[in-house]
Amino acid sequence: MDKMPKWADVALIPFINLLLALIVSGLVVLYIGESPVEAMTIMVRGAVGSAYGWGYTLYYATNFIFTGLAVAVAFHARMFNIGGEGQAALGGLGVAVVCLSVGWPHWSMALIAAVLGSAAFGAAWAAVPAYLQAKRGSHIVITTIMFNFIASALLVYLLVNVFRVPGSMAPETARFAEGAHLPNAHAIAPWLGFPRSTPLNVSFLVALVACLFVWLLIWRTRLGYEIRAFGESETAAVYAGINPVRIIMISMLISGGLAGMMAINSVMGEAERLVLDPVQGAGFVGIAVALMGRSHPIGVLLAAVLFGMLYQGGAELAFDMPGVSREMLLVIQALVILFTGALDNMVRSPVQRMFLAMRKEG
Repeated sequence: MDKMPKWADVALIPFINLLLALIVSGLVVLYIGESPVEAMTIMVRGAVGSAYGWGYTLYYATNFIFTGLAVAVAFHARMFNIGGEGQAALGGLGVAVVCLSVGWPHWSMALIAAVLGSAAFGAAWAAVPAYLQAKRGSHIVITTIMFNFIASALLVYLLVNVFRVPGSMAPETARFAEGAHLPNAHAIAPWLGFPRSTPLNVSFLVALVACLFVWLLIWRTRLGYEIRAFGESETAAVYAGINPVRIIMISMLISGGLAGMMAINSVMGEAERLVLDPVQGAGFVGIAVALMGRSHPIGVLLAAVLFGMLYQGGAELAFDMPGVSREMLLVIQALVILFTGALDNMVRSPVQRMFLAMRKEG
């Protein structure tokens, strides 16, 4: 079947998927006796109707940008990295080690070190599944999801037995020194109206730089060409002299490093210490973000903002409309993931046939 126009694949199909998800979500809200229009109004107003809402929306989006980019890079090599949860958790450990080991005089120096530390720890956690895939043929989906559970258990052990503050019962590290505190949006741009308590911080700018880095890597470098060629056809790539082991290892190391960098936002920027479960599902949301964004940095950025709106708008909806519980919000978010991911072909196939029929008629 002939391919559809690029704009249809990038914009039309995700829009239809999102529209279907919102329609089904509206039916769910209607079923529980609430107004779908009012619910949507509350969600949109809560997410983007004020500087307060934008602060939380973009804070969540920052997490999803990193994890979405991580999944996207692996996708280009036709690998399904669903280990973002574990890689981001280990990235948080890297951030904590860096921030607690040195008395940083300024946040900019601490930020550079945290970027390197989180990326290194996240990449190291992805290296073992990558090696097993490249050398032993172990499926990357199985190994990465297993490593999520191992990372969770490891983090619990370290926070309880190694990093816990003496005399404290809380399984968390000590707060980072003042020099390792990232400025938030209020400190950087107070004229935009962000409140002092906003969680949005300078790591959002790091996420934007990461988008640019991935775009340059995948579409403007020889390595990126090799990754895409390997993803299109391993047989053809090998025939062209591309080493599969090298591509698998490098792709997964970059993917794990990007996932690990998510911890800069949640651990260093918001909590200012390492706590249990610093990822809170962002690794799995990154899968939907990459799918909806078609593994392109701009698409990932837009999809991440959308899911940030769902998270922040959902929190406001649960507060203003008690009939919509937190579990119901999870259902709405799951429907968006379902339609943009698992049911993508349900929309893609009819759209492809439509464009094929139009082409024949023309």
